[in-house]
Amino acid sequence: MNINLKRPLAFIDLETTGTDVVQDRIVQIAVLKAFPDGTEDVKQVKINPTIPIPLSASKVHGIYDEDVIDSPTFSQIALYFAKYIDDSDIAGYNSNKFDIPLLIAEFFRAGIDFSLEGRSIIDVQTIFHKMEPRNLKAAYKFYCNKDLVGAHDAENDIRATYEVFKAQLQQYENVPYEDNDGSISYPIQNNLESLSSFTPINLLDPTNRVIYDDEQREIFNFGKHKGKTLLQVFSKDDPGYYDWMMKGDFSVFTKKAIKKVWESIHQ
Repeated sequence: MNINLKRPLAFIDLETTGTDVVQDRIVQIAVLKAFPDGTEDVKQVKINPTIPIPLSASKVHGIYDEDVIDSPTFSQIALYFAKYIDDSDIAGYNSNKFDIPLLIAEFFRAGIDFSLEGRSIIDVQTIFHKMEPRNLKAAYKFYCNKDLVGAHDAENDIRATYEVFKAQLQQYENVPYEDNDGSISYPIQNNLESLSSFTPINLLDPTNRVIYDDEQREIFNFGKHKGKTLLQVFSKDDPGYYDWMMKGDFSVFTKKAIKKVWESIHQ
Protein backbone atom coordinates (compact mmCIF):
# COMPACT_ATOMS: atom_id res chain seq x y z
CA MET A 1 0.00 0.00 0.00
CA ASN A 2 1.05 3.61 -0.52
CA ILE A 3 1.87 5.57 2.63
CA ASN A 4 -0.08 8.80 3.01
CA LEU A 5 2.77 11.31 3.12
CA LYS A 6 2.69 15.08 3.23
CA ARG A 7 6.47 15.27 2.88
CA PRO A 8 9.31 12.75 2.54
CA LEU A 9 9.76 10.08 5.20
CA ALA A 10 13.38 9.09 5.85
CA PHE A 11 13.94 5.59 7.23
CA ILE A 12 17.31 5.56 9.01
CA ASP A 13 19.47 2.64 10.11
CA LEU A 14 22.92 2.79 11.69
CA GLU A 15 25.62 0.19 12.17
CA THR A 16 27.86 1.23 15.02
CA THR A 17 30.81 0.43 17.26
CA GLY A 18 28.42 -0.51 20.07
CA THR A 19 25.16 0.32 21.80
CA ASP A 20 26.17 3.29 23.96
CA VAL A 21 24.62 6.40 22.39
CA VAL A 22 27.15 8.60 24.20
CA GLN A 23 30.41 6.74 23.64
CA ASP A 24 29.90 4.78 20.44
CA ARG A 25 30.21 5.90 16.83
CA ILE A 26 28.61 5.20 13.46
CA VAL A 27 30.36 2.84 11.01
CA GLN A 28 27.60 2.76 8.40
CA ILE A 29 24.52 4.85 7.73
CA ALA A 30 21.69 3.99 5.35
CA VAL A 31 18.71 6.20 4.59
CA LEU A 32 15.71 5.14 2.53
CA LYS A 33 13.76 8.25 1.63
CA ALA A 34 10.13 7.64 0.67
CA PHE A 35 8.45 10.49 -1.25
CA PRO A 36 4.77 11.48 -1.34
CA ASP A 37 4.54 10.38 -5.00
CA GLY A 38 5.53 6.82 -4.06
CA THR A 39 9.10 6.99 -5.32
CA GLU A 40 12.07 6.03 -3.18
CA ASP A 41 15.73 6.94 -2.93
CA VAL A 42 18.45 5.19 -0.91
CA LYS A 43 21.74 6.59 0.29
CA GLN A 44 24.27 4.56 2.25
CA VAL A 45 27.91 4.97 3.15
CA LYS A 46 30.46 3.28 5.37
CA ILE A 47 32.14 5.60 7.85
CA ASN A 48 35.49 5.65 9.60
CA PRO A 49 34.42 5.97 13.25
CA THR A 50 37.90 7.23 14.28
CA ILE A 51 37.88 4.70 17.13
CA PRO A 52 38.50 0.93 16.97
CA ILE A 53 35.50 -1.23 16.13
CA PRO A 54 35.19 -3.91 18.84
CA LEU A 55 35.27 -7.47 17.54
CA SER A 56 31.90 -8.13 19.19
CA ALA A 57 30.33 -5.35 17.09
CA SER A 58 32.07 -6.46 13.89
CA LYS A 59 30.68 -9.97 14.35
CA VAL A 60 27.19 -8.49 14.31
CA HIS A 61 27.38 -6.19 11.26
CA GLY A 62 30.40 -7.62 9.44
CA ILE A 63 32.30 -4.32 9.27
CA TYR A 64 35.88 -4.39 10.51
CA ASP A 65 38.50 -1.67 11.01
CA GLU A 66 40.18 -2.45 7.69
CA ASP A 67 36.86 -2.05 5.87
CA VAL A 68 36.54 1.61 6.84
CA ILE A 69 40.13 2.77 7.09
CA ASP A 70 39.77 4.77 3.86
CA SER A 71 36.14 5.76 4.41
CA PRO A 72 35.10 9.33 5.27
CA THR A 73 34.59 10.30 8.89
CA PHE A 74 31.11 11.30 9.97
CA SER A 75 32.12 14.95 10.19
CA GLN A 76 33.00 14.81 6.48
CA ILE A 77 29.56 13.57 5.42
CA ALA A 78 27.44 15.04 8.21
CA LEU A 79 26.35 18.17 6.33
CA TYR A 80 25.32 16.13 3.29
CA PHE A 81 23.07 13.82 5.31
CA ALA A 82 21.70 16.67 7.43
CA LYS A 83 20.58 18.44 4.25
CA TYR A 84 19.33 15.17 2.72
CA ILE A 85 16.87 14.51 5.56
CA ASP A 86 16.19 18.11 6.55
CA ASP A 87 12.87 18.14 4.65
CA SER A 88 11.78 14.78 6.04
CA ASP A 89 9.93 13.10 8.83
CA ILE A 90 11.98 10.26 10.33
CA ALA A 91 11.39 6.54 10.88
CA GLY A 92 13.40 3.50 11.90
CA TYR A 93 13.43 0.29 13.92
CA ASN A 94 14.25 0.86 17.60
CA SER A 95 15.20 4.30 16.32
CA ASN A 96 13.69 6.30 19.18
CA LYS A 97 15.97 4.61 21.71
CA PHE A 98 19.10 4.19 19.63
CA ASP A 99 19.50 5.34 16.01
CA ILE A 100 18.06 8.83 16.40
CA PRO A 101 19.84 9.73 19.68
CA LEU A 102 23.16 8.47 18.31
CA LEU A 103 22.68 10.26 14.98
CA ILE A 104 21.88 13.54 16.76
CA ALA A 105 24.96 13.07 18.95
CA GLU A 106 27.12 12.56 15.85
CA PHE A 107 25.63 15.65 14.21
CA PHE A 108 26.40 17.63 17.37
CA ARG A 109 30.02 16.47 17.39
CA ALA A 110 30.24 17.60 13.76
CA GLY A 111 28.97 21.06 14.74
CA ILE A 112 25.45 20.60 13.33
CA ASP A 113 22.44 21.38 15.48
CA PHE A 114 19.94 19.07 13.80
CA SER A 115 16.48 19.67 15.23
CA LEU A 116 13.70 17.10 15.55
CA GLU A 117 11.11 19.75 16.33
CA GLY A 118 8.12 19.77 14.01
CA ARG A 119 8.85 16.35 12.55
CA SER A 120 6.81 13.18 12.81
CA ILE A 121 9.02 10.48 14.35
CA ILE A 122 7.98 6.86 13.76
CA ASP A 123 9.52 3.86 15.53
CA VAL A 124 8.46 0.68 13.73
CA GLN A 125 9.60 -1.49 16.65
CA THR A 126 7.29 0.35 19.03
CA ILE A 127 4.34 -0.31 16.71
CA PHE A 128 5.33 -3.99 16.60
CA HIS A 129 5.64 -4.31 20.37
CA LYS A 130 2.42 -2.44 21.12
CA MET A 131 0.32 -4.19 18.51
CA GLU A 132 1.88 -7.62 19.19
CA PRO A 133 2.56 -7.48 22.93
CA ARG A 134 5.23 -9.79 24.28
CA ASN A 135 3.78 -10.25 27.76
CA LEU A 136 2.62 -13.46 29.42
CA LYS A 137 -1.01 -12.90 28.50
CA ALA A 138 -0.11 -12.61 24.81
CA ALA A 139 2.20 -15.63 24.97
CA TYR A 140 -0.50 -17.73 26.64
CA LYS A 141 -2.95 -16.82 23.90
CA PHE A 142 -0.41 -17.38 21.12
CA TYR A 143 1.00 -20.72 22.27
CA CYS A 144 -1.94 -22.24 24.17
CA ASN A 145 -4.89 -20.47 22.52
CA LYS A 146 -6.31 -19.66 25.94
CA ASP A 147 -7.19 -16.41 27.67
CA LEU A 148 -5.25 -15.79 30.86
CA VAL A 149 -7.82 -15.20 33.59
CA GLY A 150 -6.58 -13.55 36.77
CA ALA A 151 -3.30 -12.25 35.35
CA HIS A 152 -0.79 -10.96 37.92
CA ASP A 153 -1.92 -13.50 40.47
CA ALA A 154 1.31 -15.38 41.14
CA GLU A 155 -0.18 -18.88 40.94
CA ASN A 156 -2.18 -18.14 37.78
CA ASP A 157 0.85 -16.57 36.13
CA ILE A 158 3.23 -19.39 36.97
CA ARG A 159 0.81 -22.07 35.77
CA ALA A 160 0.40 -20.18 32.51
CA THR A 161 4.18 -19.86 32.20
CA TYR A 162 4.52 -23.62 32.66
CA GLU A 163 1.94 -24.30 29.94
CA VAL A 164 3.60 -21.82 27.57
CA PHE A 165 6.97 -23.49 28.15
CA LYS A 166 5.61 -26.93 27.28
CA ALA A 167 3.91 -25.52 24.17
CA GLN A 168 7.19 -23.88 23.09
CA LEU A 169 8.99 -27.21 23.38
CA GLN A 170 6.33 -28.86 21.25
CA GLN A 171 6.31 -26.10 18.62
CA TYR A 172 10.02 -25.34 18.29
CA GLU A 173 11.86 -28.59 19.07
CA ASN A 174 14.34 -29.24 16.26
CA VAL A 175 13.30 -26.05 14.45
CA PRO A 176 16.35 -24.26 12.96
CA TYR A 177 17.45 -20.94 14.45
CA GLU A 178 19.72 -18.46 12.63
CA ASP A 179 21.85 -16.16 14.80
CA ASN A 180 23.29 -12.75 13.90
CA ASP A 181 26.33 -14.39 12.28
CA GLY A 182 24.12 -16.47 10.00
CA SER A 183 24.96 -19.69 11.82
CA ILE A 184 22.19 -22.29 11.97
CA SER A 185 21.54 -24.31 15.11
CA TYR A 186 18.73 -26.28 16.72
CA PRO A 187 18.68 -24.85 20.25
CA ILE A 188 15.19 -25.87 21.34
CA GLN A 189 15.71 -29.38 22.63
CA ASN A 190 13.93 -31.20 25.41
CA ASN A 191 16.83 -30.80 27.81
CA LEU A 192 17.54 -27.99 30.20
CA GLU A 193 21.21 -27.56 29.33
CA SER A 194 20.41 -26.63 25.72
CA LEU A 195 17.56 -24.34 26.73
CA SER A 196 19.67 -22.63 29.37
CA SER A 197 22.35 -21.87 26.78
CA PHE A 198 19.69 -20.34 24.54
CA THR A 199 18.41 -18.04 27.32
CA PRO A 200 21.70 -17.01 28.95
CA ILE A 201 22.10 -14.96 32.09
CA ASN A 202 25.25 -13.18 33.16
CA LEU A 203 25.93 -15.01 36.42
CA LEU A 204 28.84 -12.69 37.16
CA ASP A 205 26.51 -9.68 37.23
CA PRO A 206 22.91 -10.10 35.98
CA THR A 207 22.60 -6.31 35.71
CA ASN A 208 25.37 -6.46 33.02
CA ARG A 209 27.41 -3.63 34.51
CA VAL A 210 30.32 -6.09 34.62
CA ILE A 211 30.74 -8.81 31.99
CA TYR A 212 33.40 -11.22 30.77
CA ASP A 213 35.29 -10.53 27.57
CA ASP A 214 36.35 -13.22 25.09
CA GLU A 215 39.31 -14.04 27.33
CA GLN A 216 37.06 -14.43 30.40
CA ARG A 217 38.40 -11.26 31.99
CA GLU A 218 36.03 -9.04 33.96
CA ILE A 219 35.40 -5.81 32.02
CA PHE A 220 33.20 -2.77 32.49
CA ASN A 221 30.09 -2.66 30.31
CA PHE A 222 29.11 0.94 31.05
CA GLY A 223 30.46 4.43 31.65
CA LYS A 224 33.79 6.03 30.95
CA HIS A 225 35.75 2.78 31.38
CA LYS A 226 33.48 0.65 29.20
CA GLY A 227 35.48 -2.15 27.56
CA LYS A 228 38.40 -1.91 30.00
CA THR A 229 39.25 -4.69 32.40
CA LEU A 230 38.51 -4.10 36.07
CA LEU A 231 42.10 -5.13 36.78
CA GLN A 232 43.47 -2.36 34.55
CA VAL A 233 41.19 0.35 35.95
CA PHE A 234 41.60 -0.53 39.62
CA SER A 235 45.36 -1.11 39.49
CA LYS A 236 46.47 1.60 37.05
CA ASP A 237 43.99 3.91 35.36
CA ASP A 238 41.56 4.95 38.08
CA PRO A 239 41.91 3.27 41.50
CA GLY A 240 39.38 5.67 43.01
CA TYR A 241 36.70 4.27 40.73
CA TYR A 242 36.33 1.31 43.07
CA ASP A 243 35.35 3.46 46.06
CA TRP A 244 32.95 5.48 43.89
CA MET A 245 31.20 2.32 42.77
CA MET A 246 31.06 0.74 46.21
CA LYS A 247 29.38 3.89 47.53
CA GLY A 248 27.14 4.24 44.47
CA ASP A 249 23.73 2.91 43.58
CA PHE A 250 24.89 -0.36 42.07
CA SER A 251 23.45 -3.83 42.62
CA VAL A 252 24.87 -6.29 45.10
CA PHE A 253 25.97 -8.40 42.11
CA THR A 254 28.01 -5.56 40.64
CA LYS A 255 29.62 -4.74 43.97
CA LYS A 256 30.43 -8.39 44.61
CA ALA A 257 32.09 -8.69 41.18
CA ILE A 258 34.26 -5.59 41.59
CA LYS A 259 35.13 -6.45 45.18
CA LYS A 260 36.51 -9.81 44.09
CA VAL A 261 38.86 -8.16 41.58
CA TRP A 262 39.84 -5.40 44.02
CA GLU A 263 40.75 -7.93 46.71
CA SER A 264 42.81 -9.95 44.22
CA ILE A 265 44.91 -6.82 43.66
CA HIS A 266 45.30 -5.97 47.33
CA GLN A 267 45.94 -9.38 48.84
